[in-house]
Amino acid sequence: MSAPVFSYEKDPDSIYRQSFEIVRAETDLARFAAEEAEVAVRLVHACGMPEIAPDLIFSDGSVSAGLAALAAGAPVICDAAMVAHGITPRLLPQENEVLCLIRDPHVRALAKEEETTLSAAQVGLWREKLGGAVVAIGNAPTALFRLMELILEGGPRPAVILGFPVGFVGAAESKAALTQTGGLPPFLTLQGRRGGSAMASAAVNALAILAGKDAAA
Repeated sequence: MSAPVFSYEKDPDSIYRQSFEIVRAETDLARFAAEEAEVAVRLVHACGMPEIAPDLIFSDGSVSAGLAALAAGAPVICDAAMVAHGITPRLLPQENEVLCLIRDPHVRALAKEEETTLSAAQVGLWREKLGGAVVAIGNAPTALFRLMELILEGGPRPAVILGFPVGFVGAAESKAALTQTGGLPPFLTLQGRRGGSAMASAAVNALAILAGKDAAA
C-alpha cells in the first residue's frame, strides 16, 4: 500500500499572504487605531485566535512609545529565552540588542535569597538596561509583578511594557494590575489567562516592522 499524498499549500509566499488575509477578514479591528490594528493582526496571527481582539488593551501612546524606543536603538528585554528567540533580528531597525537574563549565573542565588521565582529574580538584573527599553514578557506573571514593583519603587522606567504572561496562577491578575495601576509606563497586554512567548515576540516584531516603515518613509 502506498503512503497517502496530502493536498496542501506549499508556496511560502502564498501561505503568508493567505494567512494575513484570513486574519484581517475574521478579526474585528474597528476599535483600533491604524498602527494598533497592525500590531493586533500580528498577535492574532501568532496565536490563531481572532477572538482575542476584544481583550487586547493598548494604553495611550503604547505603540508610539515602542516605535520611538526601537528607532532610538533601545534594547529589547525578555523574560524568557523563547521570547528572545521568537524575535526576528533582521526586522529590528537599529540592530537592537535582545536580552534575556533567566540563565545568568547569579539568578538562582538571587531567587533563593528573595524567595521568589527565577523569572522574578532576573528582573533585578535588568536595571542597567531597563531605562527606555522595550520589555516583552511572554511567560512569567511573577516577572511582570516584579517589574511593576521595581518601577513603582523608583527604579528605571522602560519605554513600553508588552505584557503577555500566560497561565492559571497569576497571569490574569498580573495583567489586571498592569492595566489598573497608575504610574506605570505605556503598555500592551491581553486580558485573562491567554498569552505566551509567541505573542510577546510577535508584538516586538510588529513594532519593529512599523518602526522600519517609519524610517523608510
